[in-house]
Amino acid sequence: MRVLLVGAGGVGTAVTRIAARRSFFEAMVVADDDPARADAAVAALDDGRFLAARVDAGDESAVVELLRRHGCDVLLNATDPRFVMPLFRAARSAGATYLDMAMSLSHPHPERPYAECGVKLGDDQFAQAEEWTKAGALALVGMGVEPGLSDVFARYAADELFDEIEEIGVRDGANLTVDGYDFAPSFSIWTTIEECLNPPVIYEAGRGWFTTEPFSEPEVFDFPEGIGPVECVNVEHEEVLLVPRWVHARRVTFKYGLGREFIETLKTLHLLGLDRTEPVTVPSAAGPVSVSPRDVVAACLPDPATLGERMHGKTCAGTWVRGVKDGAPREVYLYHVVDNQWSMTEYGSQAVVWQTAVNPVVALELLATGAWSGTGVLGPEAFPARPFLDLLTVYGSPWGMREQ
Repeated sequence: MRVLLVGAGGVGTAVTRIAARRSFFEAMVVADDDPARADAAVAALDDGRFLAARVDAGDESAVVELLRRHGCDVLLNATDPRFVMPLFRAARSAGATYLDMAMSLSHPHPERPYAECGVKLGDDQFAQAEEWTKAGALALVGMGVEPGLSDVFARYAADELFDEIEEIGVRDGANLTVDGYDFAPSFSIWTTIEECLNPPVIYEAGRGWFTTEPFSEPEVFDFPEGIGPVECVNVEHEEVLLVPRWVHARRVTFKYGLGREFIETLKTLHLLGLDRTEPVTVPSAAGPVSVSPRDVVAACLPDPATLGERMHGKTCAGTWVRGVKDGAPREVYLYHVVDNQWSMTEYGSQAVVWQTAVNPVVALELLATGAWSGTGVLGPEAFPARPFLDLLTVYGSPWGMREQ
């Protein structure tokens, strides 16, 4: 297997550090629009299988040329969701397998954004599923931690833990703090704004997908391994669009433990129009310049990849499932916890980006060995869960299950 990794930010760099300990691939080309980031990621490894390159993720022809030049048969997308479609199309053009950790962007319903879906997350990719299937090619979408491991948990629950599933609810929470910052997101603020301020999607059997108000239906969820109770709210996320395609459940939700201060900050950004992606013209010493308000917000905040030394605590990703087994009610929480001190000591990557990065590497190994295979545009639920969960444990990052 020869892999083109596009994106050498926090998650991409963590991918290289995790993959360097495995032998399933022949080469990994680490490409970024900023050549210094790609060079730094490769230089830190002292491993001849890794090579740095420069590429604009939005330039499809350049990505196709890079795939072909290095004979890469897999493209792993570690960029933000703006670049999903050009990279997705580039992989298909080059005949490469495609993996990402977030799906194509949504667009709210123009008249009823908090009741009906417009363009849903992943719709643009699933619209091309037939083309991928006919070509015998695979696009494995949403293969990070959330979406990704959370979806694997949903498939595992359906296959091994339940006879009937009433509800699947992904629940994400943490007790992370960052020294010296009052507001310092542990993940890309561009992506965080996108998923938190868009209308959240809920799925119900018989009704299908529908939307609600941002931050709706607050609940307190008790997270394991010392994290404790965290208030969680509805947020737009890919699992709600993926799980019902392969797993039968009467209801699917995603709730994120954001915290009141974080929510109020996001609401303020929205109120001021600073969440917008459309460029605005602002004065500068060199004359008027056109910039995206959201890009300005991102530029003003610390890079999440650099926060590891200042960060303390744990992050938890998991899937809560309620249903029936052998005629009796059952409720479980399947989860994966990463302690920032462990991930920094072991890999030099902060907990949130490391937890995201380990899952596509596990998936790549399963594809390389043939334990996972398929054609078309598929989510993690389309594959058997047990091989993934077993290999994740082999990677030194076990998962857990709590009966509720």
